[in-house]
Amino acid sequence: MVILSEILPGSLSSSSTHDRIYDVFLSFRGLDTRKSFTAHLDKALREADFNTFLDDEEIETGEPLKPELERAIKSSKAYIIVLSKNYASSTWCLDELVLILEQKSMFNQIVLIPIFYHVKPTDIRKQQNSFGEAMANHKLRMEEEKDENKRCEWAQKIELWKKALTQVANLKGKDANDRLETKLIEEIVNNIYSRLGVSLGTTILPQLIGMEDDIERITSWLKDGSSHTGDVLTIWGMGGIGKTSLANYIYKLHRHEYKSSFIRDIGRRCAETYLGLLDVLKQLSDDISGTSSIQVHDVSIYISRIQNALARKKLLLVLDDVNSLDQLDALLGNKGFHSGCYEEVSENLASYCEGHPLALEILGKSLYNRDVGEWEDSIELLKKEPHSHIKNVLQLSCDSLSFQNDKDLFKYIACFFVGIKRDMTETILNACDINTRSGITNLIDKCLLSIGRSNRLMMHQLVQDMGRDLVRQESPNKPWKRSRVWCHEESFKVLKHKKGSGNVLGLALDIRMLDKKKFCGSFELKTDSLSKMDNLMLLQLNYVQLNVGFQNFPGELRWLCMHGFPLKSLHLDISLDNLVALDMSYSNIESFDMSKDKRLLGSLKILDLSFCEQLLSLGGFLEIPALERLIVRNCISLIEVCDTIEQCVELVLIDLSYCYTLKKVPISIGKLKKVKTLILDGCSSRESQIETIPCDLKLIAFSLPCSLVKLSLADNNLSNESFPMDWSCLSMLRELSLDLNPIISMPDCLRTLPRLEILSMKECDMLISIEYPPLTLKELSIGSNVLISIRKIKFDPEMSPLSLTGDWELFSDSSLEIDGRVKIQVVADVEEKLGQEGVGPVAGSRRCWACSWCEEGFPVACSCV
Repeated sequence: MVILSEILPGSLSSSSTHDRIYDVFLSFRGLDTRKSFTAHLDKALREADFNTFLDDEEIETGEPLKPELERAIKSSKAYIIVLSKNYASSTWCLDELVLILEQKSMFNQIVLIPIFYHVKPTDIRKQQNSFGEAMANHKLRMEEEKDENKRCEWAQKIELWKKALTQVANLKGKDANDRLETKLIEEIVNNIYSRLGVSLGTTILPQLIGMEDDIERITSWLKDGSSHTGDVLTIWGMGGIGKTSLANYIYKLHRHEYKSSFIRDIGRRCAETYLGLLDVLKQLSDDISGTSSIQVHDVSIYISRIQNALARKKLLLVLDDVNSLDQLDALLGNKGFHSGCYEEVSENLASYCEGHPLALEILGKSLYNRDVGEWEDSIELLKKEPHSHIKNVLQLSCDSLSFQNDKDLFKYIACFFVGIKRDMTETILNACDINTRSGITNLIDKCLLSIGRSNRLMMHQLVQDMGRDLVRQESPNKPWKRSRVWCHEESFKVLKHKKGSGNVLGLALDIRMLDKKKFCGSFELKTDSLSKMDNLMLLQLNYVQLNVGFQNFPGELRWLCMHGFPLKSLHLDISLDNLVALDMSYSNIESFDMSKDKRLLGSLKILDLSFCEQLLSLGGFLEIPALERLIVRNCISLIEVCDTIEQCVELVLIDLSYCYTLKKVPISIGKLKKVKTLILDGCSSRESQIETIPCDLKLIAFSLPCSLVKLSLADNNLSNESFPMDWSCLSMLRELSLDLNPIISMPDCLRTLPRLEILSMKECDMLISIEYPPLTLKELSIGSNVLISIRKIKFDPEMSPLSLTGDWELFSDSSLEIDGRVKIQVVADVEEKLGQEGVGPVAGSRRCWACSWCEEGFPVACSCV
């Protein structure tokens, strides 16, 4: 059986799109469509909660593209190009087109949809009819230009415009000819939503055991509200075990179908300021109305607006972190609960825990499978303090921890390690004499901690605040007497005024987090501020200007994080024998070589120099023999990694991704016996002028560690000829990434990998076929954001079930043969067909496929493969 599931659009890894401020950029000819099609499309996108950019300049000046347009293009995630009759007559439109296609070329994950608005792709491709006339006029204008330099510029631009028009005409787009525009716009919005939003096929709902009925009930209610008595369905449940994930999933999947609102952190926002509830009410009112109103300071006005809207509309609302029924009444009045068991359960549990979902989660899990007496005792304990802050309820779970080790671990994570990878945290805190293996498990069991994506430690914000408050209570007014100082402002004051003491075990300071208006004078610090902190083990000094060296750093340090380190070299003045983790990402250092500082970092296990753009060389590995993880990502000037790396016999992870000026990968890496993960992404990309990874992998295959479990060679311009015939030397390899390489078919050598379980070939735009992958394979990813060329996938009949992941939306105009028996293709009007046959559509499916073997329709998976 092959299970087909869509790729989550946001999961395509890229550091280039996270800061884009617009969802959609609309490129159009105002003369043709500003007051008609484009205006309606923009309105539909905005109503679907997309942040669009639409230029409101009516008259074109003939000057180069406006800077704000260029910035908007570079700050957008998706582009819709409305190609109309007079599009090519506008130099701005053509300049926009060129820049958009450049963005598409640079960042493949960019979404681009051409709309052929009453024009033919052939006319655009061949520049004929209106497009030919427009280009002829531009050429005439060039010939009339008397300035030689400007005439040359015109010639260059015209060539770029011609290529851009040809390129966009060859892309898969939407044809507006003979189509109802409202349907076309709806289709475009749904397409953008599926590419930028969250799809049903990939949303992961961890540990939602027994929630299938709830999902079905909510989906049914959304699809057919006429059969239900409630106007608004409020979902109540235990946070951290799927409540927020379920609500967020349902919201993102259906928000474009309704007037909708997702209000986060209501309890926190109401507690932080006197006007907190007013701000929440304004947000809900604006979301429901679809407009941004001028803020008024009368709660009753917003409540009236919301009540009126609830009486007239069916809305999709998600209310997060409501910690009192008064807040819920203010937001929704008496319409907040859908009739039935939800209301009964919420009322009963709210009386125990003042309505806070997180308190319900922690108390419920801690008392699971306990006898009635313990339940009654805990409820009575809550009733003794009915008006206390919710943290007092949360602390019950913390106080129930059996070991002081676990309580200390909880405080360390709450103060410093939320969002940090589990393995890194374990390495650091183990060196602080904390038992993390059992401790983390115990915290998870008590609902004080969870493990998120990429194995990162996650903690509900209120739980984290409670943990930090426990530390704050050690000395409410004198932070230097606490065991941990995490507040950046307090840390700065402690160091500035040299208030450190032996009580402090950890301190974090990031200068960028300070409010500069609150502090006068220089932000430079003297290291003697640390001289009194004899027991300091964890120290973060990000973007701090130090006036001298390291002579006053405490010798007990286990973790030293110094992002943005300003000096060009690192020279230690003292021995840091206890240091196990050194993070100097985003620093200005030009070389890292401990050979001059003998045995000063003898215990170092983690070295992170990522994004040190001035770093030229990396050596001195003889002096850091305990190193386990070497992370040197995006060091774009790095030329050399010393061969003495073979002396780091404990290395388990090496990440050299996008160090594309590196002359070569050290051959001595092959001598290491414990390396499990090797990441070499982007070391020889198309943009690189140096082949860090030879185009012929045969030259380096013998130098890869035979202990590898995970190997990533993404974006290295590798073709099929680059691979050796036999890769059986990598007998332990379980995960392999070949993303973003111009391979045509699955390399033959992959069949010689006896333990391969996960294979990724996403964004391999030339990939045509995958034939007979290893029998051990369990996951195969072939997604792409451009037209997929793959046509055939063949599996061995003896192969076990595997997960086949791809962006199936892209197969709308093509077919894919799997194993010679199943062909995936779009079925027109499949819902109508199923309806006629008396088969109800599958809830939540957006696209149906037909299986040519069993002749049955199926939404995402076929069990007959």
